[in-house]
Amino acid sequence: MTSVLDINISRVERSKLQEMSLENIPFGRYFTDHMLEADYENGEWKNVEIKPYQPLLMEPSLAALHYGQAIFEGIKAYKDPQGNAFIFRPQDNFRRFNISAARMQMPEVPEEIFIEGMRLLIDMDKSWIPSIQDHSLYIRPFMFSSDPVIGVKPSETYKFMIILSPTGPYYAAPMRIYVEEKYTRAAPGGVGFSKNAGNYGASMHATALARQQGYDQVLWTDAFEHKYLQEVGTMNVFFIIGNKAITPSLEEGTILEGVTRDSAMTVLREMGFEVIETKISIDDLLDAQRAGLLHEVFGTGTAATISLIKELKYKDHIIHFDTDKWTTAPELKKRLNDIRYGLVPDTHGWMYKI
Repeated sequence: MTSVLDINISRVERSKLQEMSLENIPFGRYFTDHMLEADYENGEWKNVEIKPYQPLLMEPSLAALHYGQAIFEGIKAYKDPQGNAFIFRPQDNFRRFNISAARMQMPEVPEEIFIEGMRLLIDMDKSWIPSIQDHSLYIRPFMFSSDPVIGVKPSETYKFMIILSPTGPYYAAPMRIYVEEKYTRAAPGGVGFSKNAGNYGASMHATALARQQGYDQVLWTDAFEHKYLQEVGTMNVFFIIGNKAITPSLEEGTILEGVTRDSAMTVLREMGFEVIETKISIDDLLDAQRAGLLHEVFGTGTAATISLIKELKYKDHIIHFDTDKWTTAPELKKRLNDIRYGLVPDTHGWMYKI
């Protein structure tokens, strides 16, 4: 059958959900019954369809495999106590997706495919949204170059897709973080502000080395002096210093403009904090810690939501935090979750009803 947007829809005969439980499900391991797929050819989007989740057939010469023209987003859907399904701030992810597309010399995806296609897809698979605390339906829109050609140039054809994955907590426990001084995630003029695949591939070696030392992730620093703080792992980072909530500035284009970051800034202001976006160095952090003013450090992201940091290691300095005594990050997480799960009114207009 065909929707009003000419999206061809075909359904599975039997849902995989009948054979599994959504409790305590790991992040990103299982996928729902259906997916959305669309092709960009001759300057226009076509062949938009929602169909059963299945493998892709592709040429070994597929351009994305060789030259990395690939971008993605991370979004989540939730259920309220009445069983209604909502997506958290999808318009912001849609805007950021096309910012990434422009930086990677890729075509924009129209809103009717990205937003309406997502809505239709989730409406079909909304039974996969867990009704469990700290669980949600993770939404992964992505696009990659699909020319079967070897040659360093922008592709002429692209594929856009959305897949869905029911998920539990990304980081279940507070993290130990290593402050990275050698490897670089992003530099001014680069692609750090875009959500492209290469950013994540390039981060894995430094993360693996940190894990060999018993740490969960790295806190990235700037490319020139390795002293100004950027992101923590794949998340934005916040520091509660005195009565201020400080997060690294986006001005240099090295940091992703996180949707959860923006949401956290709004809620922290409602909690009475002065929220400051600025360049902050590791020396500033150590000075605040010595003065007894560094109270909490946490990451924010779609996958992790709010992730507590219990230890920071920089050179010979190790800062330990008693996260059991924290008040700010747990309250921030609770307030965001209350909005997402429909437990309090959504006064910000963040929840997009399916």
